[in-house]
Amino acid sequence: MRTKTLELCLVSSLIIALAAAGFPAIEEQALEDPDVPKLIQGIQSKTLLALVQELTSDAYAGRLTGTPEYKACAEWVGSRFESWGIKPAVKPNTYLQAFPCPYTLVLGPGEVSLVQGKEKKTYAYEKDYFPGSNSAGGRIQAEVVYVGYGITAPELGYDDYEGIDVRGKIILLEREVPVSPDGDPEIFQKWRGYSFHQYKMKNAAAHGAKGMLQIFLTTNTNTVYIDGFLFSQVAPQVAEDLFAASGKTADETRSVIQKTLRPQSFPTGKICILENKTEHHAEGVGCNVIGWLEGSDPKLKNEVIILGGHLDHVGRCHLLMPGANDNASGIAVMMGVAEALAKSSIKLRRSVLFIGTGAEEVGCLGSRVYLADPVFPLEKTMAFINLDSVGCGNVLHASASENYPEIWRFIKSANDRTVHREIRPSYIKNLGRPRFDASEFMWKGIPSISFGASGAPSYSHTTRDTAGTITPEILSDLARILTIAILDMANQD
Repeated sequence: MRTKTLELCLVSSLIIALAAAGFPAIEEQALEDPDVPKLIQGIQSKTLLALVQELTSDAYAGRLTGTPEYKACAEWVGSRFESWGIKPAVKPNTYLQAFPCPYTLVLGPGEVSLVQGKEKKTYAYEKDYFPGSNSAGGRIQAEVVYVGYGITAPELGYDDYEGIDVRGKIILLEREVPVSPDGDPEIFQKWRGYSFHQYKMKNAAAHGAKGMLQIFLTTNTNTVYIDGFLFSQVAPQVAEDLFAASGKTADETRSVIQKTLRPQSFPTGKICILENKTEHHAEGVGCNVIGWLEGSDPKLKNEVIILGGHLDHVGRCHLLMPGANDNASGIAVMMGVAEALAKSSIKLRRSVLFIGTGAEEVGCLGSRVYLADPVFPLEKTMAFINLDSVGCGNVLHASASENYPEIWRFIKSANDRTVHREIRPSYIKNLGRPRFDASEFMWKGIPSISFGASGAPSYSHTTRDTAGTITPEILSDLARILTIAILDMANQD
């Protein structure tokens, strides 16, 4: 019944007027092509799940950009492109766009412990802490000093380190900044540069700290390696233990800083042990993997639609972080669409480029590399559709779809004519730290919509982000929607 309904929907008449930059109305011809139902029925959830399983296998070691295992994964994606007849897009004739990308291997679980006289409370790996993904190796035992957000901003009249001696000590600090991008944009922009993890680490080291505990329980490679400087990510409960007997709580103190924009730093009087075992590789080389289908129209083939997502994840810390939802799911959908369009008998008038970016997890580095040296001129790039964590749940989210209605209408139309999956559109300000590749494309003026999913548990940046958590049907539904949407975008006059 669903197949019959799908075919009827695909051949129904539908015209949507677009006040679009570069795209006119969707025409009936695209809907009536008899090969369209066969094309999207060929996109199977079990095939896409198998791609997720391959991407999350031990062979690729969590896809940490810069490592040999990451390169092997990128080469595997390129080999699949080649088998489908998708051309290498990087000169002289390769799928890989290389760039420097140092990385740090975490070789053991390390230790975070609270020393209480002759007693020691040792925290549990993953439940209470993760070793810092770019931490130096070593062991320190020192007093912990709370330094709020770890910011020194004289132009804002704000300094978390003022009157506080952190030399030789371990600091405890918050993520982000005490103002939100959802509030006054002008105020936030003044604080934005202080939200970066790299800044916080460098500022701590400049003040003489030897270690850092950040209240943010995740594996995070968007940091910087500083020789001799140790750090780990800890759960809120660890912070509350360090606040104990101070007459304060971490939550209340954070709230005071946010309300008053006044530092609340203080020495906790607590002693911690911080130990990490790591191996830094300054020589690391990362890459984007890029293939393309050349358009058939002599003029329109010089315009391109990009579909992509980040190929990388966070590697081992020290256990494997598989990265199934984040973001093997996005790459699997991209590959499913790529195979379908490459094998389709329906000609594409515009070109379509497929990209798996590297180093998204270290601050969207791969997307910035691409935008600095694009395959097609940016002014000829009609749209970028980004796929990030699209595999867990039954609801799709289309971030920035309300920013770019001229692109969103193609996607909405394709969904209305095919799988009828719930998709929630939204508008984004795109003011904060870049959290996904689409942010970088938007800042370059390229219409960009980023897809995610919700409705089922997901475990980003942990050992539990495995292929077993994936909802296969949402992968195939999204791949079918985007296959039709891209066909429509590529074939309009």
